[in-house]
Amino acid sequence: MKSQDNLTGADAAPPEVLRARVRHLEAQLKELRQQLEDLGRPLDDLLMAREILAHSPTFLFRRPMAADAPPLVYASPNFTVTGYTPEDITSGRIAFKDVVHPDDLERTSRESDEYAARGVKAFTQIYRIVTRNGEVRWVEDHTSVVTDPRDGKRYHQGIVTDITSRKRAEEALRRSEEKYRRIVETAGEGFMLMDEQLVIVDVNTALCRMLGYSRDEALGKTPLDFASAAYREILGAHRDELLRRDYLQTEGELVARDGRRIPIVAHGSVLRNDAGETIGHMAFVTDMSAHKKALALAGEVQQSLLPRRPPFVAGLDLAGRNRSCDEIGGDYFDYIRRAHMSDRSLSLVVGDVSGHGLEAALLMTTARAFLRMRASQPGTLTDIMEALNRHLTQDLGGSGHFMTLFLLTVDLSRRRLEWVRAGHDPALCYDPARDRFQELQGQGLAMGVDEDADYPTAVIDGLAPGQVIAVGTDGIWEARDRNGTMFGKARFETLIRQHHRQSAGEILEAVFQALAEHTRGVRAEDDMTLVIVKIEADPRLTGGSAYEI
Repeated sequence: MKSQDNLTGADAAPPEVLRARVRHLEAQLKELRQQLEDLGRPLDDLLMAREILAHSPTFLFRRPMAADAPPLVYASPNFTVTGYTPEDITSGRIAFKDVVHPDDLERTSRESDEYAARGVKAFTQIYRIVTRNGEVRWVEDHTSVVTDPRDGKRYHQGIVTDITSRKRAEEALRRSEEKYRRIVETAGEGFMLMDEQLVIVDVNTALCRMLGYSRDEALGKTPLDFASAAYREILGAHRDELLRRDYLQTEGELVARDGRRIPIVAHGSVLRNDAGETIGHMAFVTDMSAHKKALALAGEVQQSLLPRRPPFVAGLDLAGRNRSCDEIGGDYFDYIRRAHMSDRSLSLVVGDVSGHGLEAALLMTTARAFLRMRASQPGTLTDIMEALNRHLTQDLGGSGHFMTLFLLTVDLSRRRLEWVRAGHDPALCYDPARDRFQELQGQGLAMGVDEDADYPTAVIDGLAPGQVIAVGTDGIWEARDRNGTMFGKARFETLIRQHHRQSAGEILEAVFQALAEHTRGVRAEDDMTLVIVKIEADPRLTGGSAYEI
């Protein structure tokens, strides 16, 4: 009770002093708790690290660098991945060299001595170990040199990680790469591997043989260095677009060391990493020389079926041209003089088979032969077209192929145009006196679709000198430039208007020159055919020579 009296008596400390002491003691307690927490955190971290280490394919070690020292003074608990306990290695019952694979022991010992002689403070070694049950495992050993501050002794200490799974994966990848390397190296097609900037980093023997360059000469170049001028222009114009595409196929020409031009088809792919980033490009290159040679021969045969020059018809100036996008195509034109027609009359035809290439060319040849045969017999334009349609429909038989056709007769004796249009773009008739274009429209389905289709004949009277008639295929106005812009009929009409005073041949040349400029650097996607007919002012001034058709 005395102490209580002292606390409440006159000698008791004032309340504010007591409160200050309490605050001071609370602050000291908080500080002590923080110190205790700080001391415990490394311990928690150490315990967590030991827990992680215990469940990983890794063990820690320390061994003295002195020659007479015991092999290991420390091995972490999960040294048991070797089949031995830490005590086995630290007690000397086994030496670490007993764990290292015999074929790797001499190398690893020599490397360690070399590192020590050079004063290297940290190094990595990869070698095999043999576990207690005889299993061979691959490990990666990260060793560093440390000095113990307590006794001044130097040690090798480090981390040994089991990398067997990684080595097996690397070996599988190596075998796979060797397999595909053999496939690429023995392939008949040329192969080039490029970096992200299209610089060649590898080629196969077939490509070197194709171009006549050695592998070392090809490395460091780009595909543009081997491309012909025309192919280089196309690739350069579309470089950004081609690089964006994961897969592409292009056709062009490469130039060999000896100057030979080699037609090729290239199949290219973009190589990407796991993040989808471009890391390179690859391409297989096929030499198309033999194939192109055969197609060129077929193309020569096909071209021989087209008129070599226009026939002589008093009062008409004629010019025609066909340009295939491949060696052979599905467009054609022809001049036909029928037995019952006057010497101032002529029929002409322009056709366009769906698609292009060999199949289209064969269909075009069939149609040409039948049309010539039927036109030699009596009958109207409608009779001819309906007979041709029945023939083509029976031949095509639902194959999906068809043919558009424009058959036109110019009869100067009656100043008349007669025509049948079978799904073809209308011909154009330009009258300079009125500066007006007229489309020669007409009803009629494309041929080879419906055997019973009707093909009525349309007529215009009043032909006048100076008028220009143009019959073409859609490959002309649908030709695109580098930006995808079509040549268009408006541009086509403008050219005819600008050159209408010139001859039919000069008008034709102006159109094809404009097309060449428009499509520069772009590979043609369709055949182009055009026939120009100009009504002469004075038949006696018309040039040319007689030509039998």
